[in-house]
Amino acid sequence: MGEPTTGEVLAMLRTMCLVRDFEEAAGAALRTGHVRGSVHQYSGQEAVAAGVCFHLSRSDYVSSHHRGHGHAIAKGVSPARMMCELFGRQGGTSDGKGGSMHIADFSMGMLGANGVVPDGVTIAVGAAHALKMQKKSAIVVAFFGDGAMNRGPLFEAFNWAQLFKLPVLFVCEDNGYSVTLRTRELTGGPPAEDRPEAFGIPVSRVDGTDVVAVERAAAALIAEVRAGAGPRFLHARTQRWYGHLAHDVQRYRDPEEIARAREDDCLLHAQRWLAARGIPAKAMAEVREGSRLDIEAAVAQALAAPWPDVSSALTDVQDAGGPA
Repeated sequence: MGEPTTGEVLAMLRTMCLVRDFEEAAGAALRTGHVRGSVHQYSGQEAVAAGVCFHLSRSDYVSSHHRGHGHAIAKGVSPARMMCELFGRQGGTSDGKGGSMHIADFSMGMLGANGVVPDGVTIAVGAAHALKMQKKSAIVVAFFGDGAMNRGPLFEAFNWAQLFKLPVLFVCEDNGYSVTLRTRELTGGPPAEDRPEAFGIPVSRVDGTDVVAVERAAAALIAEVRAGAGPRFLHARTQRWYGHLAHDVQRYRDPEEIARAREDDCLLHAQRWLAARGIPAKAMAEVREGSRLDIEAAVAQALAAPWPDVSSALTDVQDAGGPA
């Protein structure tokens, strides 16, 4: 496969800008008290979601983890509805009931973010098995962090997916940290990304700060999964700008390490790639400005949205039996 067109990379840059601006706005809203609870920012990792989801259709599915805003936006979920969800307002993706860690929009194939590590992956494998039983052509992408690589349910998911040759792409976003500890210090034996090979799942590795490299790797793997070759695993080395969550000031990291991560910015990589191919700075600036205005509008919509009625607390509740 050749490299993508400049128009395609501009589209991925637009996605990355939307994610970056959304995360900055979400962090600011948490600090001002408009968002309650926690926010896990995806800043620095945008190239992975943008590059992988570029090759997904609306009928494909994505599952995510606690740091899931980027996957939702890249899959096509409305940033305005997501912001309403973070603010706990009507019009949110779950009418304000799910919050930051539980963004879901089945109409866009977003099966949901998940704060339990790595339960989003087991959900993805179940969805992939359903697709295969229904003889549908859609696939599932399961995003998870490197902290999931030492969790038992992940290995069960690998085994099940390979045993039944399910249409699922596993994407490990390796930012080097499991909450506040370096993942490699918690991992025995060979690197964790080698483990899928023990189940017979082919592993590909990519620089997760290079959206073109991610897009090229994802294009090949997704084509194989669609063709019925079974599961594939993409290991993307990436950078986490902020702490595990927005309140985390990262005292456990060397400030120089954080500075280097910010210098190795995936947005800058994309802009340099485009500039080298003749795209003027003005065109890229227009993408950035359009994204900023869209996220400003999303915040304004969330602030203006009404609070849910108290009666809505009794809806969307599972009823396993008859009324009491």
